[in-house]
Amino acid sequence: MGTLESGALAVPGARLYFEVRGTGPLLLLIPGGASDAEVFRDLADELAARHRVVTYDPRGISRSPLDGPPPEPWLATQADDAARLLDHLAPADEPVRVFGSCAGALIALELMVRDPQRIRLVVAHEPPAMGMLPDAARHAAFFDDVHATFRQDGVAAALDRLQAVFSGRPAPALPEATDNAHDADVTHNADNTYHADNNAFFLSHVMLPSTRCVPDVTALAAVADRVVPAGGRGSRTHDVHRPVVVLARRLGRTLEEFPGGHVGYAQHPAPFAEQLAALLADADADADADADTQPSRG
Repeated sequence: MGTLESGALAVPGARLYFEVRGTGPLLLLIPGGASDAEVFRDLADELAARHRVVTYDPRGISRSPLDGPPPEPWLATQADDAARLLDHLAPADEPVRVFGSCAGALIALELMVRDPQRIRLVVAHEPPAMGMLPDAARHAAFFDDVHATFRQDGVAAALDRLQAVFSGRPAPALPEATDNAHDADVTHNADNTYHADNNAFFLSHVMLPSTRCVPDVTALAAVADRVVPAGGRGSRTHDVHRPVVVLARRLGRTLEEFPGGHVGYAQHPAPFAEQLAALLADADADADADADTQPSRG
């Protein structure tokens, strides 16, 4: 594990908690759903031997409190936050590699669309872009129903309903920065303890805009060689896996399969990190080769 540094960055409407481990090429890990930086703890520790790994809590989650209204529009605000964090930690001309999972993958793709000169590589792990699917209307109605369930019956009922996109399986236990297990609003089952505040924020402000988000495939096609659509071997049959298959096909890219399912990075951090590090090394080698073939300006 590299030395852990942490801090908080003031951004419009919030303060972003972040952590930095290791030294080397800059790698930003963006969590999805109701997750915070802690979900990447073991993965970041593995990667810190070869990278300067940045993780953070998205605004409204865990240690990144809001001091203004909730993020709207969702994607633009989240991409702004990630870009400001990069500006804070690195010079503008330093290449950045980005891994994003679930909603975090949508943010990672948006960073590439906005600033392809800065972003060396994006690995987009199962972005929930259900709007890319031929049955997008059915999925939109489903998430509307989950949201209505949350409003009427609360967090636990909505999360139970949400299991349908994971083939009816309960959400796996994930590390989280804040343990509110004593809180009466936190629900429990055999596999997990839910953090009520984070899940409520996700259900209120993240779920609908992220599942309705459609990446700018035209812009991404121009840099498709630096976009890696990725998914879990264990989630191939889940609805949440389907959009990245469509994204890979539309970009003419091979889908990279990682160990585990939708959250394989937390369940199998060592083999996941090994595969991710190999992708990053290949991208850097390709970039160096391209630089060597550029004509001299001397």
